[in-house]
Amino acid sequence: MFDKILVALDSSDTSSLVFEKALNLAKVTGAHLMLLHVLSTEEEGYPDLPMVPSVYYYPGLSDVPLDLYREQWEAFEQKGLEHLKRWAETATQAGVKTEFTQTPGSPGRIICNLARTWNADLVLVGSRGRSGLGELLLGSVSNFVTHHSPCSVLIVRTPKTAAQDQQDGQDTEVASLLPS
Repeated sequence: MFDKILVALDSSDTSSLVFEKALNLAKVTGAHLMLLHVLSTEEEGYPDLPMVPSVYYYPGLSDVPLDLYREQWEAFEQKGLEHLKRWAETATQAGVKTEFTQTPGSPGRIICNLARTWNADLVLVGSRGRSGLGELLLGSVSNFVTHHSPCSVLIVRTPKTAAQDQQDGQDTEVASLLPS
């Protein structure tokens, strides 16, 4: 059935649910898990690059903004690795062979490329539940992966809250006002 399952995780609450589903599926099928975290500009906590001209052109400016960015980047990177290590330990303790990787880039493309090179049988990816204008403007990683993955894809959705239902209705109203 499934021998190799690629699990795409980020820092959202949905990732815990995605990991849980992947772990349960791997236990039942005896599959090997590959946990992936993509360091992406779309993820909450991604450090902003300071827009400061080079110190070589403006005497008196220091490298402080770039040093601060480097520190924020390293903290962002470390936080991702800590999540991956914790999930990998949990899976290993449950008797599931697990490895993990983290890389910067475009989440959809990275997920599909790793699925291809690692020869995954299945990709598990979460869905934030964006729809309407939100999905149009921000895109959808799960949608991209569904259409470009070399293997089957399982999208793990989180239950919608009343606030999300209301937002979806507002997105639909705004989208209907856009010219077609």
